[in-house]
Amino acid sequence: MGLKGLMILVFFACVGVTLVESRVRHYKFDIVTKNYTRLCHSKPIVTVNGRFPGPTLYAREGDNVLVRVVNHVKYNVSIHWHGIRQLRTGWADGPAFVTQCPIQPGQSYLYNFTITGQRGTLFYHAHILWLRATAHGAIVILPKLGVPYPFPKPHKEAVVILAEWWKSDVEAVINEALKSGLAPNVSDSHTINGHPGPLSNCPGKGGFNLKVECGKTYMLRIINAALNEELFFKVAGHNLTVVEVDATYVKPFQTNTIVVAPGQTTNVLVKANKNIGKYLVAASPFMDAPIAVDNNTATATINYNNTLEESNSISTTFTSIPPKNATPVANTFLDSLRALNSENYPARVPLKIDHHLLFTVGLGVNPCPSCKQGNGSRVVASINNVTFVMPKIALLQAHYFNISGVYTDDFPKNPPHVYNFTGSGPKNLQTNNGTKVYRLTYNATVQLVLQDTGIISPENHPIHLHGFNFFAVGRGLGNYNPNKDPKKFNLVDPVERNTIGVPSGGWIAIRFRADNPGVWFMHCHLEVHTTWGLKMAFLVDNGKGPNESILPPPKDLPKC
Repeated sequence: MGLKGLMILVFFACVGVTLVESRVRHYKFDIVTKNYTRLCHSKPIVTVNGRFPGPTLYAREGDNVLVRVVNHVKYNVSIHWHGIRQLRTGWADGPAFVTQCPIQPGQSYLYNFTITGQRGTLFYHAHILWLRATAHGAIVILPKLGVPYPFPKPHKEAVVILAEWWKSDVEAVINEALKSGLAPNVSDSHTINGHPGPLSNCPGKGGFNLKVECGKTYMLRIINAALNEELFFKVAGHNLTVVEVDATYVKPFQTNTIVVAPGQTTNVLVKANKNIGKYLVAASPFMDAPIAVDNNTATATINYNNTLEESNSISTTFTSIPPKNATPVANTFLDSLRALNSENYPARVPLKIDHHLLFTVGLGVNPCPSCKQGNGSRVVASINNVTFVMPKIALLQAHYFNISGVYTDDFPKNPPHVYNFTGSGPKNLQTNNGTKVYRLTYNATVQLVLQDTGIISPENHPIHLHGFNFFAVGRGLGNYNPNKDPKKFNLVDPVERNTIGVPSGGWIAIRFRADNPGVWFMHCHLEVHTTWGLKMAFLVDNGKGPNESILPPPKDLPKC
């Protein structure tokens, strides 16, 4: 039986899905431009299959997933399967010029990967330019057949994708910023599943509605696909039981507010135990630094019984949103996250460490004679004072085929300049440009402390590591103290993630095992900071034998 004989049948419902079991899941993603009219004006945007957000990709743990991506737009394109481990299949990871050359207009590429040891909510997005603003969608990985959730099974499930919207073309927004040397314009609206909601300036266009029945429990798979902003999420009158983040189970706990950074996902259970009526769902910005944000709150509604059809005569229960600088609210949520650490889902935290790394993350200022608005300077970003320069040949290809001159493997393990990182900063704000990677032997263990800096402004940086999950073993404010702070680390049940926020004016410590050979991108998931150079890559050498080595590249791998 060939691949066609194994093709999946997928039945979509408003808030649920049924999968026919199969070993191979086939999808085709056409990257197309479509006129989008939901936000009171027409605008052409880059989409997956003409939809914003794009279609949800459903699979089960252990499945082989094949996605044919065909580029019908004028831009080069690549798709990243955010959070998928990609064990030995870095060719399918997706970041342009890191693991592949982009798919050129009129060309296609077959992404081929197997979902190993993962289940939960992730998402995919374009990983080139700013195209992920509209080219993104959910990945729902169900447990293997016969394996239950480690919590009561919900009556139904719903994907909830939070995003940002610009009235202008996003490529024009960032290009103008790069030309000026200053920060780009903030977005004009937040959205929930592509809608700003009934309380926006575009009320006639409606919004996302979830219909529920009294007494039943629903699971919301919440994804922050926004480019540049962390978001609070609330449901009026309802507690949220958090059961998973970044496709890893956590010890369940209740809260009325969650915070989700760009690149993060959170699954919550909502019990429909209120009076019949409509209840507002709200997504609002969280920013505890003096930086401009889009202050618009995206809204949706949860509707009991037939209230969706009777919406004109049923009142809506509203909710108060946290102030945008409500750091205590965010910290309460973050401090409650603990790995489930059960017999079936243990927290395998590395205890013996081979590489102790300290990376500063933050902003800088470099000369730019053509940047008139920046007075001859431009804002840049860096890790350990290295502003990453994207190569012209993909790093993984250069590594695999031994192409010299593309990168160097001398990325510094510690900051080259020591100063009060969370203070006023050094007098020299310049950074060094370079295409550098940090090299790891196969199966080495890493402790990485990510330290925010106060240059220009302290800021929460959501850092995403490709190819690995990691454990967040410690966090704090001020400068990391290697003598005192490790004594407070949680090495028993720290939360396991693929994207973590470096607190404003503080630090986060993560641990992981380098058990995945290849070249793996690490970057800030604030797209403006990635554009400015807050990124680097880990190069993990092959281990012993074929099972610990990178698979050969596919024949249709795009060419630069």
